[in-house]
Amino acid sequence: MDWQAIWLSIRLAFCTTVVLLLVGAPLAYWIAFSARRWRFLVEAAVALPLVLPPTVLGFYVLLAIGPRSPAGALYGRLTGGMLPFSFQGLLIASALYSLPFSVQPVASAFQAVDRKLVEASWCLGVSRFATFRRVIVPLARPGIATGAILSFAHTMGEFGVVLMVGGNIAGVTRTVSISIYDQVQALRYGAALETSLFLLAFSFVVLAVTYFLQRRIWAVWPMS
Repeated sequence: MDWQAIWLSIRLAFCTTVVLLLVGAPLAYWIAFSARRWRFLVEAAVALPLVLPPTVLGFYVLLAIGPRSPAGALYGRLTGGMLPFSFQGLLIASALYSLPFSVQPVASAFQAVDRKLVEASWCLGVSRFATFRRVIVPLARPGIATGAILSFAHTMGEFGVVLMVGGNIAGVTRTVSISIYDQVQALRYGAALETSLFLLAFSFVVLAVTYFLQRRIWAVWPMS
């Protein structure tokens, strides 16, 4: 069992989930409440990682953060390092790849909030941000939790994107899925089986918890 790769995957999944909650929640709010006619274009862009081959997305991310790109050059001047083949670059790629798994459930949860409650809050003089924090977020907690859990689980199983952007550096970018690939390539089927069973069990537990939260806990959880 490659515990180093497992720990790295857990750390990457946690960081990706935090980033997506911070970035995805405002984006999901805009998608849910925006009246712009071109909103469907933003929704399509968010969902693009669902249909793009991971290698294609990884290739474009690699170009966007490479040392010759504006973002990569700026990062190099500030830190003296490179984003490709680093944990930071891996985090950027993972956040983009898991974006729809975070934004879509949260946007659906925001859209399900009774519009009358939101408008009543506005009529009482409550600001949009305070309404978002006090009314929308508490009522949308099931969707937010689902988005966070799915983002975490999806990141744990990433392969193509992380291989394109991060390569296979032990302790730095070698995630659990890449470790399984290495073990199979080296004909270490026993080790690959152990790691695969861990990932299978982990994914099943995550999905079971997600459905449990959706069907049981949030139905009786106090909103105040």
